[in-house]
Amino acid sequence: MTVPASRVRRRPAVPGRTLALVLVLALLAPLGFLFVQAERDSADDHDLASRERLGVRYLRALGPVTDALVEAQAIAVAEGTVSRASLAATIEGVAAVDNAVGDQLRTHERWAGLRAKLESLPDRGVSDPEATYRAYGEASDLLLALYHKVRESSGLIRDPRADSFFLQDGIGGDLPTATVLAGRLVDLARLTAKRPAADRARAGAELAELRVSALGPATDLVTDLRSAVDSSESTDLGANVLTPLDTYQRSLETFAVYSAPGAGRAAPSPDQLTRAGISAQNAAKQLRTVILDQLDALLRDRLDALERDRLLGRIAAGAALALIAGIIALHIAALRRDRFRATPARREPAEAAPTVHPDPPLAAPGADRQPVAVGHGGDADRWRPFDAAR
Repeated sequence: MTVPASRVRRRPAVPGRTLALVLVLALLAPLGFLFVQAERDSADDHDLASRERLGVRYLRALGPVTDALVEAQAIAVAEGTVSRASLAATIEGVAAVDNAVGDQLRTHERWAGLRAKLESLPDRGVSDPEATYRAYGEASDLLLALYHKVRESSGLIRDPRADSFFLQDGIGGDLPTATVLAGRLVDLARLTAKRPAADRARAGAELAELRVSALGPATDLVTDLRSAVDSSESTDLGANVLTPLDTYQRSLETFAVYSAPGAGRAAPSPDQLTRAGISAQNAAKQLRTVILDQLDALLRDRLDALERDRLLGRIAAGAALALIAGIIALHIAALRRDRFRATPARREPAEAAPTVHPDPPLAAPGADRQPVAVGHGGDADRWRPFDAAR
């Protein structure tokens, strides 16, 4: 009789596969942290560059106001009639920009104060040119304060790139300050010529101090722009900025010459200084447009690069998640297969047991006994002692 051998129970490889699955799942934590951190940094940089572009937009609107204010001051101090239409148009331009982006830049309050001051400026300085000069000076101080507020609120003043930082420092700080103070110097020289002789000595010291204050930011502007060109990777920046910068620098040198006291005079010539001031202001207008365009182009390129990097990061993260999901699916399928193989198979039906024959019935007395043939030799031997006893 053949007895089937029992199957050996196979131990599944569950612990090893489970450990591998746990390690794969644990890999998701650092990958997720890195992705979230990179996404957060990219979002912060994107928000900063977007706010900076809003600041550039606001600075672009403040430029015409600066020019109109300096020109109106010169006309009023010279006892002329100021054209309110020109100044009002620039005011409306800034008002439109402030309504659009003032909430993000938090400039409403400062602009409201400056606007009220601009609209209250006198049209003529016939009655008291000195008072007119002071009134326009207060307005220009508020204007420069608004420049600083825009740079601070937009983040331009904290720009992380060297080239764009120097450009914003020049266009938002040095250039408007130099323009305002140069115009103030021209008007003060004109007022000094009309003052009594006893007051001209004191006015000379005031002119000298104002001259230093005006030429300082102008010189810093030249330095900032050259530093921006030297530190920038953009090939367009140098080609677009250097030519108008050279023009501005030459006009600045002429202005510096005519703003110095002449031979035998405590004050510079008002007419010569006025012409030099107009030339410097025209060069500043051209340079301002170029700087704003280049600064905005740098910020726009930075935004494009950030968006491209963000897209690539998301694609990489999606590919990593898909790969990890595939690995997890393979491990789960392998675990199920191992568990199925480890389940005991149904036992095969046992072989039929040998047939047991019952004892044959006893023969009647006197009957001839014949040996009973049985299927197996063991049965004949078992009946032999019984036959001998009989």
